[in-house]
Amino acid sequence: MSEKLRYERPVIQKLNTGLMNKFGTNLDYSPIIEIEGIEVKKLIEEYGSPLFVLSENKIRKKYQHAVRTFSSRYPKVQFAWSYKTNYLNAICSVFHQEGSWAEVVSGFEYEKALANNVPGNKIIFNGPDKSNDDLKNAVIHNSMIHIDHLDELYCLIKLAKEINARPRVAIRVNMDTGVYPMWDRFGLNYENGQAWDALNKIQASGVLDLKGLHCHIGTFMLTPNAYGMAASKLADLAFRVQQKFGISLEYIDMGGGLPSSNNLKGAYLPGIDIIPSIDEFAEAIATGLINSPIRPEDLPTLIMESGRALVDEAGYLLGTVISNKRLSSGKRATIMDFGVNILFTSFWYNHKINPAQPTTDYLEDMEIFGPLCMNIDVIRESISLPPMKKGDQVVVQNVGAYNVTQWMQFITLRPNVVLIDSNAKAHIIRKKESTDYINSMELVPDHLKSFKL
Repeated sequence: MSEKLRYERPVIQKLNTGLMNKFGTNLDYSPIIEIEGIEVKKLIEEYGSPLFVLSENKIRKKYQHAVRTFSSRYPKVQFAWSYKTNYLNAICSVFHQEGSWAEVVSGFEYEKALANNVPGNKIIFNGPDKSNDDLKNAVIHNSMIHIDHLDELYCLIKLAKEINARPRVAIRVNMDTGVYPMWDRFGLNYENGQAWDALNKIQASGVLDLKGLHCHIGTFMLTPNAYGMAASKLADLAFRVQQKFGISLEYIDMGGGLPSSNNLKGAYLPGIDIIPSIDEFAEAIATGLINSPIRPEDLPTLIMESGRALVDEAGYLLGTVISNKRLSSGKRATIMDFGVNILFTSFWYNHKINPAQPTTDYLEDMEIFGPLCMNIDVIRESISLPPMKKGDQVVVQNVGAYNVTQWMQFITLRPNVVLIDSNAKAHIIRKKESTDYINSMELVPDHLKSFKL
């Protein structure tokens, strides 16, 4: 006997053919049947649903393009992979194979970089929370320590005297670049003299080696000119250091914050139409440094810590429809087997979602929910897609940045992560969690081990 067809009660929907609604024009939601030569259905059959998939090919091409773009405009360029963006060891290793150093913001990330065989002198240690042990470890391994605040500076001076070593340091500088709200929580301010005061204290200590300057002016930045202004201000500080202390700084680190082509919530147009090209950022930064008073032979190395812009578009999340229902308004709601616990970036992006099987040309405005028992588990508040039935699969695009570092083990377990290499071969690079794995980290006191119900 053939399977009984599923019945769904029809609804009346107003159509405005050819006109824009408040969500703009329809984007391309044609099916994505395969990723890097492997069928989506085969990936799910072998590795389960939901499933994160990353493309090694896309990562390498993105990185190589970024290096070419900056190197064609500035004589000395070095990239440092931002571990907080995606610190899975396989992903970090792709960037390190391409020549990228490591940029970390915690002792945990620092240990991961060392375990990935990154030489200590190729690790940049940022962040406001470096313990004394973290600082000592970084000094012993000759890493570059970017000082975030004066308390950290004083700790380093004391540590240098205790262990008779000369830490290699820079300071993080925050500044007014015309972008508001200004990121002044981190680092030392340029305009009010905090940064210059810290530089003088470093030199007066006699026990620290001042090597560079660092800034990170924001995240998902859409204004290249802000980077040009930041580069000019850091170059001004470097020139003043040279004039007063007679030393030429080795590098200026412009941080990250460059955008991917993801779709920001609240933006009328898709990200690919509104983000500046990486060429515009490179041009602004290179111009700010080259046009400074620093002599050409003394120009410092430019370090870039780009993360999101290099990996976001290499990531996909595959998922399966659990059910459909009609909300009280009559609007269609589709529930997926993945939620905000593993797709954390859906809080600020309208991720593009495509079916993974052939569909009709009919589109319906719907909401996409996750499976969690919490009302904020919303993947898309409104999206036009072909209606999908239970068991159908989808591909969420541009999820390579921050999701596997900000995901939560909440209500359900975290899934497999797969990397597809340049030969179209899939590799598990993080195994899915199990209940035994979660329980193995818990301890129950003896007096709680028995009970009667």
